Amino acid sequence: MDNKTTDRKALFKDRNFKWLIYGGAISLLGDQFTLIALPWLVLKMTGDTLALGAVLALIAVPRALFILVGGAIVDRYSPKSVLMLTKHVSTVLLGLLAAGVVTGVLTLPMIYVLALGIGVASAFSIPSGTSIMPRVMQPEQLPAANSVMMGMRQLSMFIGPLAAGLMVALGGDVKQGDVSGAHGLALAFAFDALSFALSAWTLSKVQLRPIAAAPGTAAMQGAPAAQKAPAMPVWMSIKQGLQHVGSDTQLLTLYLYWTAVAILVLGPLQIALPVLASSHPELGASALGIMAGSHGAGTLIGMIASGMNPNLRLRSLGATMILFDVVIGLLFMPMGLIQATWQGAVLMLVIGTLGGSMQVSVFTWLQRRVPLQMLGRSMALFMFIFMGLVPIASAVTGWVLKVVTLTQLFAGCGGLLVVVALLAAVVSPLRRVGMTAAA
Repeated sequence: MDNKTTDRKALFKDRNFKWLIYGGAISLLGDQFTLIALPWLVLKMTGDTLALGAVLALIAVPRALFILVGGAIVDRYSPKSVLMLTKHVSTVLLGLLAAGVVTGVLTLPMIYVLALGIGVASAFSIPSGTSIMPRVMQPEQLPAANSVMMGMRQLSMFIGPLAAGLMVALGGDVKQGDVSGAHGLALAFAFDALSFALSAWTLSKVQLRPIAAAPGTAAMQGAPAAQKAPAMPVWMSIKQGLQHVGSDTQLLTLYLYWTAVAILVLGPLQIALPVLASSHPELGASALGIMAGSHGAGTLIGMIASGMNPNLRLRSLGATMILFDVVIGLLFMPMGLIQATWQGAVLMLVIGTLGGSMQVSVFTWLQRRVPLQMLGRSMALFMFIFMGLVPIASAVTGWVLKVVTLTQLFAGCGGLLVVVALLAAVVSPLRRVGMTAAA
């Protein structure tokens, strides 16, 4: 039996990891039910896309605005305590949604308030959820542990929407403007609420590894309150986290590079793919689903491959990232020229595989590079790039498509990604990222 197989078996024998992964899987699956049920509820209640946009904005905007605050709070206390609180809050919010649908008292303003609460809660749950793994697992276990957790997330994105759609469909017919009989929607929200409650229970079983105190943070996990150092103001804590990223050349280089990737590829992709499918009669909605599914399948394949071979890379993590992004850019360029579903599916499968294989390596590198006392703030900034900038880039893409063709958009964004990757290889320290130990 090889060492990799032995390591994976040891990972699943770890009690802490099992509690964490089981609870995470339950919660991730429940999230997909709300992602399907909430837009459907708003559209059935109002038939107004502007109302739907307002609800989604009330989730996304506070999440982007407060995620750095969430990271500072995570570092001040602990990822477990913050994550536990967000799970309890989310249980209540989703329970109220379910009860409101069942009783028929739910109104659009009430949905606005609950959506705002969900958005604020996610601003704290995201940095705590992405920074808890290094507090649970040993550093040498992180690649395999991250691969499993991120693979679970990707798998939930396959199973969850299908199960949620079936539950909503079988739960009774919903008339426009009247959701009193929407038992399927109520069940979907109730399932998500239950998933948060169950994952909070499993999280309570997880034990964190203690760490030494840093200036402005609580002393030792579990230490008496009287022994804890005075906490600095939240804005100073955020500033300290930004200064740490700025002082680490490799970390700053990666964050700036990911900003370019989010703007040039991820943002346009959210708009360009639906437009591509709808503008070609030979494609259509089914093609959009197949291409999106192919990208998700590729991402899962890449994550699994990375977890099984965490050291399978070029000279460094940065050099591997540059090569993969050059290939992704080249694959992105001909997307506007496809004439058949299988062509787009193949391109998206390869793009997803390359991207997925890097996600596990990047998360593991970040968790090892950043001191645990700074991890919440650093991961919050990392997630802000993708959750804050990608929606903005998507909105800008919609405007850009008024003046350029879809073919030009794909070719331009892919070409710019290739140029940015090559420039980063020449004029920045990106190609050396991963070659030196953490400061």
